[in-house]
Amino acid sequence: MNINLKGKNVALGVTGSISVYKACEIARLFIKAGANVHVIMTPSAKKFITPLTFEALTRNRVLCDESESWASNHNHIDIAKKCDILLIAPATANTLNKLSKGISDNILLQVALAFRGTILVAPAANTQMLNNHLTNGSLKMLRVNDVRIIASQNKLLACGDTGDGALAQPLEIFYNGAKALLEEAFWINRKVVVTGGGTREKIDEVRYLSNFSSGKMASSIAIALYLRGADVCYITTADVSQLPLEVYTIEIDTAKEMFDYTIDAVRVAKKGKMSTTSMNNTEAPRIIMKKPYLFMVAAVADFTPKYPQQGKVKKASIGEEWNISLKETQDILQSINKDNLITVGFKAEMDEHNGLESAKEALASKGVDALCYNLLKDSTSFGTNENAITFVTPNNQVDLPKKSKMKLAFEILDESVKLENRA
Repeated sequence: MNINLKGKNVALGVTGSISVYKACEIARLFIKAGANVHVIMTPSAKKFITPLTFEALTRNRVLCDESESWASNHNHIDIAKKCDILLIAPATANTLNKLSKGISDNILLQVALAFRGTILVAPAANTQMLNNHLTNGSLKMLRVNDVRIIASQNKLLACGDTGDGALAQPLEIFYNGAKALLEEAFWINRKVVVTGGGTREKIDEVRYLSNFSSGKMASSIAIALYLRGADVCYITTADVSQLPLEVYTIEIDTAKEMFDYTIDAVRVAKKGKMSTTSMNNTEAPRIIMKKPYLFMVAAVADFTPKYPQQGKVKKASIGEEWNISLKETQDILQSINKDNLITVGFKAEMDEHNGLESAKEALASKGVDALCYNLLKDSTSFGTNENAITFVTPNNQVDLPKKSKMKLAFEILDESVKLENRA
């Protein structure tokens, strides 16, 4: 995934839930991203798993009632000062209710009371306990106090009941924590539309025309935007199962669907986003006037079959040759209304000598603010985990050397921030 959290300190609070074993995977995801993880365990958590497990994973001593030391910095005050976020996962109903009331009768709650950064909680409890009006009231109080709630799952629980209360997936919890560490004021509450994948143009009910686009670059940009705090709408033909749940996804197939949904998504994005910070009894809601962005990363088919067939065309009825009439598809970037919209296009070329000039011509002809030029070797260039881009604007070009697509996505966003002042 290559999300870079180097230099970040994460306090991971673990409470007494059967889902506590998933906290090991959560810790591993943060460590893999380069973060330094400090685990705090409640007495109940140690009934399910030992501190040694987390110490082996994190290479840091676990903070619990027995290990707290005031002869060193291994105590609830210093851990609270050291860490950038406090993530409690799993968070039992007992912990949620105590946390909302400021009760600090164990080491984890003491850290939470002393903590001044962003706190995130991932509830895990029996459905009835979670839906109890007291717990519901506690969750509301936590939200009022800017604690971020990572929604639990609705599924078969360990107790045998089916309903809401299962701990969110470790990857989803990691995404929420990484977002709290990486978000930037420029992108927060900014609506962004991203398109990705290669469209599929139907010949008949079992055959289609497409291209080799994997959608990896687009999904990396969608994830990077989410982590920076943007309100992302992702329109794609590719798999979306590994994306954060808060990324609004629209799955499509054809160039026509891509056109229609992109036009509609941009129209919605231009309306802005309601501010939640200025809404009270005396002040009317206001619109945050952050200019939206469109990242047109999708490989949209230039042509589509003119007469798609119903059912499956039998091979015997075709003969030795099959001549399929094609018609040109509508150019989305050229057609879209770019008023109050910052647009970033993507263009792949295989002409090493003239490809960049072709990209510059496309920049002008399509009227976009920037264009990401990608020089391909051949069809094997698609679907790789690395890429290199030249970020082209009307007055400049910046070479972004080959690296993982996730790291490259963040660099593209950094360059794209500069476009608002030029627009």
